[in-house]
Amino acid sequence: MADGGSFTSPFAIETPAGAEGWERLYPHYMLFGEDRREVEEGQFWFWDSMHYPRAMFPFDMVMPEQTHLILNQNTTRYMVVPTALGIDHRVVNGYVYISPNLVDDPDDIERRAALFEARAGHYFANWQELYDKWVEKAKATREELESLEFPPLPDHEPLERVQAGEDRNSAFAMVATYNRLLENMMKIGPLHFEMLGLGYGAYVTFRDFCRQVFPDIRDQTIAQMVAGIDILMFRPDDELKRLARLAVEGGVAGPIKAGGGAETVLAAIGKLDGGEAWLAELDRSREPWFWFATGAGMTHEDPAWNDDLSYPLDLIATYVEKIEAGETIERPLEKVESERDRITAEYRELLPSDEDRKAFDELVALARMVYPFVENHNFYCEHQHHTRLWNKILELGAVFADRGYFAEPGDIWYLHRYEVSGALWDLLTGWATETPDGRAHWTREIAERKRILAALNEWSPPPALGAVPDSMTEPFTVMLWGVNDDTIQRWLGAGDGSGDGSGELHGVAASPGSVEGPARVIFTPAELDQVQEGEVLICPITAPSWAPVFTKISAAVSDIGGIMAHAAIVSREYGLPAVVGTGFGTKAIKTGQLVKVDGSKGVVTVIE
Repeated sequence: MADGGSFTSPFAIETPAGAEGWERLYPHYMLFGEDRREVEEGQFWFWDSMHYPRAMFPFDMVMPEQTHLILNQNTTRYMVVPTALGIDHRVVNGYVYISPNLVDDPDDIERRAALFEARAGHYFANWQELYDKWVEKAKATREELESLEFPPLPDHEPLERVQAGEDRNSAFAMVATYNRLLENMMKIGPLHFEMLGLGYGAYVTFRDFCRQVFPDIRDQTIAQMVAGIDILMFRPDDELKRLARLAVEGGVAGPIKAGGGAETVLAAIGKLDGGEAWLAELDRSREPWFWFATGAGMTHEDPAWNDDLSYPLDLIATYVEKIEAGETIERPLEKVESERDRITAEYRELLPSDEDRKAFDELVALARMVYPFVENHNFYCEHQHHTRLWNKILELGAVFADRGYFAEPGDIWYLHRYEVSGALWDLLTGWATETPDGRAHWTREIAERKRILAALNEWSPPPALGAVPDSMTEPFTVMLWGVNDDTIQRWLGAGDGSGDGSGELHGVAASPGSVEGPARVIFTPAELDQVQEGEVLICPITAPSWAPVFTKISAAVSDIGGIMAHAAIVSREYGLPAVVGTGFGTKAIKTGQLVKVDGSKGVVTVIE
């Protein structure tokens, strides 16, 4: 960190040893540029570790690039949000940094507000109809993706194609299909953001009303008033619970508890009486519910449950053990709903006039109506679509590997999507001419990029860069990422990235309650099986597929996230204390230490 109340300039960041030349892995428009230096140094940038926790593979850059274009287009040109101009994206040493942009001219805000009111008002007035239409568009986009195929290139075109005089040969089909794949990605992006901002916006409007009439109300109390609402993101977890019950009832739980990998477990179940019936139920759950990413789903490094059944089988084993022990595995939905209704009624009664109560009723109803989309869009986009997308890219990678251009299909991740177009043309030219081709070029380039990316992943990105804002008021940055004025000050005061050394961490009070327990620090989904009953989960960020672990833990603590981050939402639904956005929890706390989590105050204390 730089002195004087600012963060290090993005232009002053040094390249890690061994990563020289990293810039060539990414397009120029995603890099900080000298021609934009005055503006970019004056912006506040923070690392988007919520979506991109590792150095980016070049192909995976399609996601932040799309967000940069499509979120901003939705904000500035489509919905015309009065106070926001979207979020800038840049890459530093392979890591994605973002910067929210605000409108501060009152006249401009007023002009934009008139445009926004007509657009947002139409959506709110016709929400269910437009949401149903949105679901159909999302499904159609996914089905279009599934229809795309990248078959191996033939040694010779089939005779029947020649005899039929077809001029659209294999090379044309390969290029056309890849172009359709890129177009398909451009279709899912606008769907991701079409209604998301409105979902947040309705909540922000309700929150602002509550803050105005109840100046001392806490954000978590406001969030509790829209909790207990059924959302699709819990359905995959419900399927795991269903399969766990069936396994216990059908007498096939033994192999699941024994583990040993999907192949071993499924083979053992198939040999048992009732095993085939349970396997049939497993297959029924897999479509579509197991197209569920193990992480945020924004990179190929977050495979789906369907890609490796060992992961969901381990989660089912957690539920099996609880069922056999006579413990409940259900979310305490009735309790959450009862608390929601109690809090809502009590605050409503405090309002001084019928007019205020009418406004309160309308705003809470609107927030509850649109709130499910804030989570459900992830199910259709990141999980149902993106998990299949990565598999389609690997199919194309297999075409390259089959012709000796790549050592393995996964080498395709080391090329940017536009570079894949060039490599594909090179591949097809070599296939067509049967003369020396460019495969040696790609072999050398990919090997060099593997070395660079490995070095970038050894680097520890600072949480923020650039200028310190006077005040962080951009609502999505605060609610989703948990980056507010207090967060920024904590970052400024923790130059070594490990907290202030006091044994106390502060963050967003995400879910109420206080509990003590031993810490369990994990960084990846692969480590979830280490979590023991009653432990406090300490992690960078949670993912929807981690839901089963919430039946084991006593509290949750995350490095990043705000009141609407997934860890916060799920903790409230499970009635667990949670503190998110601590910044340094995974660095300051060690597994086994006794910690106290006060989710009501947003404080985590290391007792031992």
